[in-house]
Amino acid sequence: MKKLMLTFVVVVFVFGVATSQRNTIPLIGSQAPSFTAQSTNGKITFPDSFGKSWKILFSHPRDFTPVCSSELLELAYLQSEFESLGVKLAVISTDNLSQHQMWKAHLEELDYKGRGSQNIEFPLFEDEKAHASKKYGMVHPKASTTENVRGVFIIDSDNIVRSINFYPMVVGRNMHEIVRIVEALQTSDSQQVLMPANWNEGDDVMVSYYPYTKDELAANPALEDDYYSVGNRMWFKKVDGK
Repeated sequence: MKKLMLTFVVVVFVFGVATSQRNTIPLIGSQAPSFTAQSTNGKITFPDSFGKSWKILFSHPRDFTPVCSSELLELAYLQSEFESLGVKLAVISTDNLSQHQMWKAHLEELDYKGRGSQNIEFPLFEDEKAHASKKYGMVHPKASTTENVRGVFIIDSDNIVRSINFYPMVVGRNMHEIVRIVEALQTSDSQQVLMPANWNEGDDVMVSYYPYTKDELAANPALEDDYYSVGNRMWFKKVDGK
């Protein structure tokens, strides 16, 4: 009986450890998983340390690799644009802090695309045991059991996951598209509208309902100038000045 109980305890313990290390992906609308780790900007708890800002967590496979280097230099170039949107950036991989620091110093010496050297102000988290990476489902075993794929988690000011994207290791991310997603989400939130395909800042937006009644139009004929339809299913709201 004692042997049976001991076996049961061991099985439960192993299952508990395995479950705690399970590679899961937080879904859109869920609370962003929290983790604390050392980074090139010191010890940080993500996402809590960034307060009420929007946050984007980028994962990458390995330091000093060519595609990853190009991505960090593009992010560094766009830092001010993300800042203007109230967004804080963070990067994570399964490399250690010493490697991160050397890589950062190397990248800050480069002149990429003739832009001059760029300071990397956002933190690079170390995650050698992949604890944080697995919380975000960034380790895809069919691609690698030790390195992250290229993940992007856009998280709002309430630490809610709003967008998730994964890219293969061999393809770099389009950082301008990530800026576009943030702009689209923030516009949708502030105006309670929908964003059509290929929407860019300044384009017309969509509404999910018939925008006015006959009585409302009679009382305010200018409404007809603010909206237009394509077919009877797609209603657009004109952006000011267009």
